[in-house]
Amino acid sequence: MKMLRRLQEKRTKLVIGLISGTSADGIDAALVRITGNGTSTRLHQLAFTTLPYPPKLKELILKNSLPGTGSVDLLCELNILIAHYFADAARRVARNAGYSFSKIDLIGSHGQTVHHLPAPKRIFGKTVRSTLQIGDPSTIAKLTGVPTVGDFRTADMAVGGEGAPLVPYFDYLMFRSKTKNRILLNLGGIANFTALPKNCSPREVLAFDTGPANMVIDACMKKFYRKEFDRGGATAFRGELLPDLLMKMMGHPYFAQRPPKSTGRELFGKMFISKLLKETKGLRREDVVATVTELTAFSVFDQYHRFIARKMKVDEVLVSGGGVHNHAIMEALRDYFPAASVKPLDQLGFSSDAKEAVCFAVLANETIMENPSNVPSVTGARLPVVLGKICL
Repeated sequence: MKMLRRLQEKRTKLVIGLISGTSADGIDAALVRITGNGTSTRLHQLAFTTLPYPPKLKELILKNSLPGTGSVDLLCELNILIAHYFADAARRVARNAGYSFSKIDLIGSHGQTVHHLPAPKRIFGKTVRSTLQIGDPSTIAKLTGVPTVGDFRTADMAVGGEGAPLVPYFDYLMFRSKTKNRILLNLGGIANFTALPKNCSPREVLAFDTGPANMVIDACMKKFYRKEFDRGGATAFRGELLPDLLMKMMGHPYFAQRPPKSTGRELFGKMFISKLLKETKGLRREDVVATVTELTAFSVFDQYHRFIARKMKVDEVLVSGGGVHNHAIMEALRDYFPAASVKPLDQLGFSSDAKEAVCFAVLANETIMENPSNVPSVTGARLPVVLGKICL
C-alpha cells in the first residue's frame, strides 16, 4: 500500500496507456505526462506507437471472440500471451520516447475485448451483464515491474451499466467547451461518439456506440481483395452507392435501440458480414465497399439525428481512430453534417490515432486517485464508481 500512497501523493506522473480494439490489429501504446487529476487533469503526450499482432495471432483472437469458434483452453492461454504482447508494447513506447522504464509510474491497460454482453440476463436467480477483456493486468505488472490498472469495464456493469463506452469521461475532461457544442467521434472497428453540449456538466454528457466503423469495410476488403483495409478509401471512391443495400443494413435493430447502448463484434461481426456477402453475391465489389463505407458515415448521422439533434445542435465533429484516414468516410461525414466543422482531432493538438490509448492512461490515474470515472448518464449505471483493478 505504500506504493499506492506514493503514487497518490505524486502530482505529476509518467503513465502508459494500452489498448487493442475490436479489429484486433495490434496494440496502441501511448506515453503521457499527467499532472493533477479529475477536472484539473493536464496532460502532454510524449510518444505513441502501435505493436501489430502477428497475423496468426490475430486470427486466433478473432476465432475466440465468438461462441462456437474457440475453446476455453486456448482462451486461457491467450489471456496470458496477450499480456506479454501488451508488456512489449509498453516497453517499446517508453524506449521510443527515450525514457528508462524505471521512470514509468503507472500503466493503464484496456486489454483485448473478446466478448461483450451488455444486455441484462437472468441466470440462476441473478441478473448479470458481462464482458471479457483478455491480457491479464497482473501479468503486465509483473513483467514490467510497473503498477498496472486493468479490467475497467466490469465495475460499471456490476452497478447496472453497459460497461461502455468509457471514453466519454476522458472526452469531458479534455474537450468540453464553453462556447461550442461538440461531438467527439471515434472510428475504430466500431464507431462511438460523445456529445458535449457547450458548458456541460458530467450529467449532460451523451454517448454511445453508433454501429460499425471500419469492421465491415475491413472484412469486405479482406474477402474481395485480400487487403486488411481500404487505404484512404480508394476502393470506396471507385464504387457507386447501392441505396437498397444501405437501407437494408440500416434496418438492423441496433440502430432503433435507444441509448444507453453499446455493441461490437457480437452484432456486426461474422454473422452480419456472412449475411451481407450472401446478399451481395454478383454485385460489383467496389460498389459493396462504397456502400458499407457509406454505412459508417450514415449510421453516425442517423444516430445523431435520432437521439442527439433535439437536445444539441452540433458545431464541431472531432474525429479520431483509424477511420479518420479513410477520406471517403470523412467526405461523407462532411456531407451529412454541412453546418458543422468536421475535422481530425489532430487539429486541436491531440493525436487522433493515440486518443484511446491516452484515455486509458488517464483512467488509470483516476483509479489510483480513487475518482469515479464512469458516466452513469452514458452507461446506464446506477451510480458513479471507481473503475478497474490495481495490480502491484
